[in-house]
Amino acid sequence: MKEDEIKKAVEVMRHGGVILYPTDTVWGIGCDATNADAVRKVYEIKRRDDSKALICLVDSEARLSRYVRNVADVTWDLMELSTKPLTVIFDKVNGLAPNLIAEDGSAGIRITREDFSRELCYRFQKPIVSTSANISGEPTARTFDEISDEIKNAVDYVVRYNQRCKEKHQPSSIVKIDASGKFSIIRE
Repeated sequence: MKEDEIKKAVEVMRHGGVILYPTDTVWGIGCDATNADAVRKVYEIKRRDDSKALICLVDSEARLSRYVRNVADVTWDLMELSTKPLTVIFDKVNGLAPNLIAEDGSAGIRITREDFSRELCYRFQKPIVSTSANISGEPTARTFDEISDEIKNAVDYVVRYNQRCKEKHQPSSIVKIDASGKFSIIRE
């Protein structure tokens, strides 16, 4: 089932579609992070102003390096030492959809270690948007059952894998790191 779900989700994203999928944190609304039209659909689904950036996932350090010019050494240390998933807001990101990059040229990217989302990113071969599966301003859905029907009906494909998991997941920690290694904590 997992294999079939990954294939279907990849196919949907390759055609500009939006998916609902399990991640290393909470369930996410996702799409091709390099496709501006798909990213716009995610903003519309969340009813979110596109000035508020979205996070994206990658499967590896190598993939991260394709989109971030200068990764400060401290970044690798923080990722390795973090006890929960860590999203890093990097300066001077390239190759992502313009509406995913903040006005200052930064974007939030996380290397996922969870099996399903890592394999999905690997198979897709590009970053995947990963924003919480809720309308902007509403509480974060921490299990599949907490996701509103409005969200479920708005996406192009709902991944069936892991829907029955009742463990309540938490959003990632977020830090902003510049090329010199200076960092600040955005969300613990």
